[in-house]
Amino acid sequence: MSASLRVPSAPPQAAPPHSPSSGPATALLDAYRPGTDRFLASPGRTLLGTGTAAEVPHDDRPPAVRVQEALDAARRAGNAAPVVMGSLPFDPQAPAALAVPQTVRRASALRDDPFVALPVPAAGPGTWQTREVPSAAGYGAAVDAAVRRMRAGEFDKVVLARTLELTSSQDLDLPAMLRRLARHDPGGYTFAVPSGPGRTLIGASPELLVARTGGRLTANPLAGSAPRSNDLAEDVRRAAALLESPKDLHEHAVVVDAVREALAPFCTGLDVPEQPTLVRTEAMWHLSTTVTATLTDPATTSLALASALHPTPAVCGTPTDVARAVIARSEPFERGAYTGMVGWQDADGDGEWVVTIRCAEAEGRSLRLFAGAGVVAASSPEAETAETGAKFRTFLNAVGAAL
Repeated sequence: MSASLRVPSAPPQAAPPHSPSSGPATALLDAYRPGTDRFLASPGRTLLGTGTAAEVPHDDRPPAVRVQEALDAARRAGNAAPVVMGSLPFDPQAPAALAVPQTVRRASALRDDPFVALPVPAAGPGTWQTREVPSAAGYGAAVDAAVRRMRAGEFDKVVLARTLELTSSQDLDLPAMLRRLARHDPGGYTFAVPSGPGRTLIGASPELLVARTGGRLTANPLAGSAPRSNDLAEDVRRAAALLESPKDLHEHAVVVDAVREALAPFCTGLDVPEQPTLVRTEAMWHLSTTVTATLTDPATTSLALASALHPTPAVCGTPTDVARAVIARSEPFERGAYTGMVGWQDADGDGEWVVTIRCAEAEGRSLRLFAGAGVVAASSPEAETAETGAKFRTFLNAVGAAL
């Protein structure tokens, strides 16, 4: 599978946290308050939900059924345009954190707001206690063990993650973190939602799992990555190398094939480009394919589609059951919301669900950062460890910490 280069223009400089002026989208970003609010920004819109009118219950029914029931109940209660916002965990059997906000304010995309171009102060160097779980050496050993099993033919791919636990001597300024994340990549997917009592899931993901608008759906799987460089010539060299990397092109093709197979039962006119393109974030280059289709049954909701896709090989591996077992044995922590999905859905079934990566969970004065890498038979422990370190940079830059 070959690839073509599509390099988006450089993201604009970001806005100050307390700018005297703001546009419609940056006003919602600046209005976010942790604990009570749910913030989601995408390339198409910005949403700020305030308060909780109803929580989506956890039971044995599929999440899409429970979400639709909560939305229908909200509409019957007089809410003309209810929306569910929140996150679902990596483990489909674990409780989700989904709710109908009391009010939802809407605006256009952050990238279309001219005030997002105003400069934002960088995070000052903080005093952080840092703990890697597992250590870089432990993570490399897990990658090496997985590679040996793949070369023996036991399975094809696994995504292995590690965490970075940061503890501050001061209270966390989550609104400032969110502003930096959003303004550094205003064309991406930025979120901050409650994930449990006293906990907030916050991040800036580059990857759309699926979006539904009327009878049309869009998915944008990413797989195959390379760290960015501050040197322009080296940055371009890394992008070009990613486009030609057999290991990364194979990894990407596996994910795209899985997305095609999962969506096919729901769609007609499934359009899957033959070649991936390149997209970039502040810290990483990614191979990307945009998949579009028309729904066969217009009653199929965005969350039903997302649930059919989750987990893709981009966050788990293949075969899925074997990869899950390898993850459980290799990762000395629970993923929780990491590599799940975060997003929104309205009562008509439209919505956007994003892969929960480039994120952290905040609780008290602590942040738990997550980063993972796709491991295939051609992987090396050194390269995958370096890739996870580069992915940590997205959040580390937002809090003024270093690995």
